[in-house]
Amino acid sequence: MGILSGNPKEEPLHYGEVFAIWTNLVMNNGLIAAYQTFYNHAGDDELKGLIEECVKSMEEENKQIEKILKVNAVGLPPAPPARPDARLEDIPVGARFNDPEIGAALAKDSAAGLVACSKVMGESIREDIAMLYGQFHTAKVQIGAKILRLNKSKGWLVPPPLHHFPGKG
Repeated sequence: MGILSGNPKEEPLHYGEVFAIWTNLVMNNGLIAAYQTFYNHAGDDELKGLIEECVKSMEEENKQIEKILKVNAVGLPPAPPARPDARLEDIPVGARFNDPEIGAALAKDSAAGLVACSKVMGESIREDIAMLYGQFHTAKVQIGAKILRLNKSKGWLVPPPLHHFPGKG
């Protein structure tokens, strides 16, 4: 039996897996703090609900990946402190993120998260890590669809130039 046969959880992580998982945790920690700030700036209730869903999803990811890092004796990165709640009215108008900017940031982060999960899935040699990131990917697809739907329904989506075939309106 080779070192990479049997129970995947007993196989060592390779350096790429360690780096990817650790980086995922760093990014999630930063995004959670940023999204807490976005929540304070958001005026739209649907947007606030979606921000909360994104934060909860990243916190759940963090629980799972922190456990993997700890089991494999990898130190956890520092996390910024939670952002305090603030009233939108207390934030000066010129200093506020507006709802379309927040919606665009969520969409950008969602797309980047899909790419990152795909990369980990493709580079992993441990099946459990690849499967875990497959689950994260699926969750991000679902949230990404909600972000797109919200951005479109609110008129916040700025589409690229649309291509029309001659004769098709």
